Order: sequence, then structure tokens, then C-alpha cells
Amino acid sequence: MTAARLIATVGGVGYLRPAPGTWGSLAALPLAWLIHQAGGFPALALATLAAFLGGLWATGVMTAGQDDHDPSEIVIDEVAGQFLALWAISLPAWLHGLDISVLWPGWVSAFVLFRLFDITKPGWVGRADRRGDPMGVMLDDIIAGAFAALGTALLAGLSHGVLGL
Repeated sequence: MTAARLIATVGGVGYLRPAPGTWGSLAALPLAWLIHQAGGFPALALATLAAFLGGLWATGVMTAGQDDHDPSEIVIDEVAGQFLALWAISLPAWLHGLDISVLWPGWVSAFVLFRLFDITKPGWVGRADRRGDPMGVMLDDIIAGAFAALGTALLAGLSHGVLGL
């Protein structure tokens, strides 16, 4: 397996069926936990950037000369987007010295919201996806991840601020 294929498919996760994008997002969860445990939010932020840049390169290599600009086995975009969605729990956990594992509702909402935005591709997410190039492949998931992070933060604020849970 070439380096580009290894990165783009996240070590072969992209070949799992059905729904390889969901498998890619699921694979990102334990990776994000390990990264956060190792270095907190700064490490997850750097890993997100590395996944984005590595994914941009790997996607370009894998799709060069192909008609399909976004083959389903490429799931590094889901990993980068899911990492970004998890910033909504990684940052507050890191800032307040919390065990990120106890923020399990945030893990669930970040995953569900990210998949929802990635699948339905509302607004800017769909616009990025329609670029038809490696940047579009990566960017739609980054935008979906940002929306999911915002949604997760809003849900946490509602739950803890308004409901007092």
C-alpha cells in the first residue's frame, strides 16, 4: 500500500462497507482520545491540521487522472472533520483539567452532528463538496466539523447553562 493510499484510507478503514465515511468518523474517535490524552487540545489541533494537509496531498495523489474526485474509500477527510468537531469538548476539557472521557454526551453529539452535516451537506458544506477537487473533498468535511463543533458547544451551553445539568 502506498503512503498516499495508507493516509487517504486511514490504514484501510476506507475499505470497510457499508458506509465507509461513517467508519472513518468512528475510527477518528479513539484516535482523538489518544491524541488528547497525549497532549491535550494543542495536540488535537495539530493532528487536525496534519490530517487536513496530509489528506489534501493523499487525495490529490489518489484522484489524479480519475473521473471520480471523491472515491468512497478516501476517509481521511472524515477523520479531519471529526477531529475538528471534537474541539468542542477537547478545548474545555484541556482548559479546565477535566478527563475528556466524562464528557461522553459531547462525544455523541459531535459524532452525530458531524455525520448529519457531512451526509446532508447543507449550505457551505455542499458548496465546498461541489468544487470537484482535492480541496473540496477535504474542505466539506472541515466545514461540517466546524458546524458540528458549534452545535456541540451550543448543546453543552443549553444543557449546562439553561438546564443546569
